[in-house]
Amino acid sequence: MSDTKAGPEPGDAPEPQTSCGFIAIIGPTNAGKSTLVNALVGAKVSIVSHKVQTTRMPLRGIAIVGASQLVFIDTPGIFAPRRRLDRAMVEAAWGGAQGADMVVLLVDAARGLDEDVERILAGLRGAKAPVLLALNKVDRVQKERLLELARRCNETVPFAATFMISALNGDGVDDLKAHLASAVPAGPWHYPEDDISDAPLRVMAAEITREKIFERLHEELPYHATVETTAWLEQKGGVRIEQTIYVERDSQKSIVLGKGGRMIKELSTQSRKELRQILEKPVHLFLFVKVREGWGDDPERYREMGLAFPKD
Repeated sequence: MSDTKAGPEPGDAPEPQTSCGFIAIIGPTNAGKSTLVNALVGAKVSIVSHKVQTTRMPLRGIAIVGASQLVFIDTPGIFAPRRRLDRAMVEAAWGGAQGADMVVLLVDAARGLDEDVERILAGLRGAKAPVLLALNKVDRVQKERLLELARRCNETVPFAATFMISALNGDGVDDLKAHLASAVPAGPWHYPEDDISDAPLRVMAAEITREKIFERLHEELPYHATVETTAWLEQKGGVRIEQTIYVERDSQKSIVLGKGGRMIKELSTQSRKELRQILEKPVHLFLFVKVREGWGDDPERYREMGLAFPKD
């Protein structure tokens, strides 16, 4: 008796072929990477600020397009590092690019081909993964200048494709997303269908409060300020969250507190409002401010942020 294999019954629909890919979004500081990731995901998964070097560690946002799952890696801006934290962020950005299935270089078209972009282009020569070019903020630049910028970039790196987009208003974002969905490799999805980020809620909550600090105090406070979620307690009818804002000097602590504690109350109100929208439940947020001198040279703080501690 010969062995036989049962085939699909007539009328059975074949199982869909799924695809999944990790896509690193890299670029200079303030090119709009976090705004683009949020637009691609269709929800806020990464904080946005006009202050440079807002993103400190690679964060992942997840989107589904048909049978394709796209995992976007929002990386820190790549620039000429001056301090230890700068070096850690730049190394994290390149690390995110090296481990990705595809890379999207985001360039601020209004800023053009500056030293930071040229540095990144040089680093992308010989990249193993397909690299795409996305010129951002194209609504601010004349067409002739855009075409010249695209030509000069493509002369340095053989980009698989070039897109003209505005991450802020969404122009061209769907075209970029559709292209990525068609190009990621076949394979199983890495995350459940309803996930939009792999960041723990404690980390996301701390990032939101840090965003509010940058929005309100970007001129007075150095970007070294950091936030940690120190307690998370699910309660009947809501959640109690405690966070500590760490600064490096007493003078910075006074700025965060504000006269009569007004600034920290405002920060708490703004952060709590957004957290309530995300968590879809009442949030009781308690903020504290502490001075942690020299935290930028403390290896433990880097581990907490998901960064490797650079050696001298």
